Amino acid sequence: MTGFANLWRNAERLAMLWLYAFIVLVIVIEVIRRFVFDFSSIWGEEAARFAFIYLVWIGAAVGVRNRSHIRFTILADILPPRGATLLSMIGSLAIIGFAAFAFYWSLEPIATSLRFGSVSEGLRLPRAWFLVAVPIGFTLVLLRALGVLWADMRAFRANQPPPSGEKLFD
Repeated sequence: MTGFANLWRNAERLAMLWLYAFIVLVIVIEVIRRFVFDFSSIWGEEAARFAFIYLVWIGAAVGVRNRSHIRFTILADILPPRGATLLSMIGSLAIIGFAAFAFYWSLEPIATSLRFGSVSEGLRLPRAWFLVAVPIGFTLVLLRALGVLWADMRAFRANQPPPSGEKLFD
């Protein structure tokens, strides 16, 4: 696997790991500050909240890539391989359409925030930095859905069922 392919495969996992570690660290520090020193910061809760928002959007893209989102497979299970693959392709197209729609409409709040110069309450950073999590997330979802669609198209040509994703639970 090339360096770029390896980065593309693991970038989201690394980002999620670092964001999750950051959230845990900030919450632990804030709990200690609040209950041991009887003092808490303004920025702690806000930093953890915004890191969690990024974590969720990156996780949504990972869910698309791994095909691990909740779905109903009763129809796909009874269809022949090409039919199941075609159904999966339709689902991928729906995700792509929704991601493109959501991406477009997520840009307006960012533009409004930039126009009025709004800042976050605790961190006093431009709110646009945090609002941009939504279009970044939908861009990742869109790219991962295109990858899933590409894999489905290869399976369709080979008369195979759609590739199954990684199982989260057994």
